[in-house]
Amino acid sequence: MSNPYASQQRSQLANAAPQSAEGWALVETARRLEAAKQDPQNLEGILAAVRTNWRIWTIIQSSLVDPDSPLPRQIRENLLNLSRFIDRRSAELIASPKDVHKLDVLINIDRQIGAGLLGNPAEGDEAGEAAATPPAAQAAPAPQSAATLVSAQESAADRPVETQGPGGVAERSTTTSTEA
Repeated sequence: MSNPYASQQRSQLANAAPQSAEGWALVETARRLEAAKQDPQNLEGILAAVRTNWRIWTIIQSSLVDPDSPLPRQIRENLLNLSRFIDRRSAELIASPKDVHKLDVLINIDRQIGAGLLGNPAEGDEAGEAAATPPAAQAAPAPQSAATLVSAQESAADRPVETQGPGGVAERSTTTSTEA
């Protein structure tokens, strides 16, 4: 007998925008990494969660190196640098799965990027609960363009900053963040 919830979830993901599906995959993978971390004696569970996460990031990498990618060059480079870090950390965890504290950074990265892709703020338990819901079942609409892959990063990257200029006069300028 088929699980109707699982069928509905598969249908929603099949019809979701690509960035929503990627966001949901990252949040789901973060959940699996967290579950594996809670049982440090289950080395096979840790290895399976790390391998799944690595596969997801390999898929993301392949879309980032595509010359037809609509993302700005700087964002692609930042995400590729992040994915290289994930490659290294995943290899470390596969070599030594008992170092479960190394899962924390993967969990955090997956939650943050996944929430950004889903258009959710990644703060506290609310983000985890909202992001764990399949994209089509969420109340907030998902981003409509692949160019909004990291809309949360873009909105934080260029923001006005007020500084005090000569003679105590307030000045406004725009700072650009280069961090991913």
